[in-house]
Amino acid sequence: MPDFQFNVAKGRTTELYNRVKIGDPAGSALIVLALAAANVETDAVLKDKDTLADVLGGATDEATNTGYSRKVLVAADLNPVVPDDVNDWVDLSIPGQTWANVQPGSNWSKILVCYRPAAASPDSAIVPLTSHDFPINPDGSNVVAQVDPSGFFRAV
Repeated sequence: MPDFQFNVAKGRTTELYNRVKIGDPAGSALIVLALAAANVETDAVLKDKDTLADVLGGATDEATNTGYSRKVLVAADLNPVVPDDVNDWVDLSIPGQTWANVQPGSNWSKILVCYRPAAASPDSAIVPLTSHDFPINPDGSNVVAQVDPSGFFRAV
């Protein structure tokens, strides 16, 4: 589960995930990215950011290590949205993410899951959904982000 959900995504995360799953619009995707630990803003400040450009426009930076790049998750990577009527919630999951041979450089503090509305969307159009604490110091080996078995987000 996330450490926090961005305010702009409250009430929207399940719908945006489902839009990627059904391919509406074509080219939409979830983006998984890492934030560098140096100068990362507090959760209280970050959760008020409305776009990825806003997140990266303050003191907070994206990781820049050799071997790191944003992950793009498309419909085939996602499970269908299925409400759990017994427990009265919806769990959304994404596969674990692996970055191969990430070299030292930026230490990481968080992983973000964001919604990209189209293939060529600028950061100013990408909506941050959830933030997950992920403190790691890359050392040249693979970096693996395992997702909580119940999902990266639960709508209740």
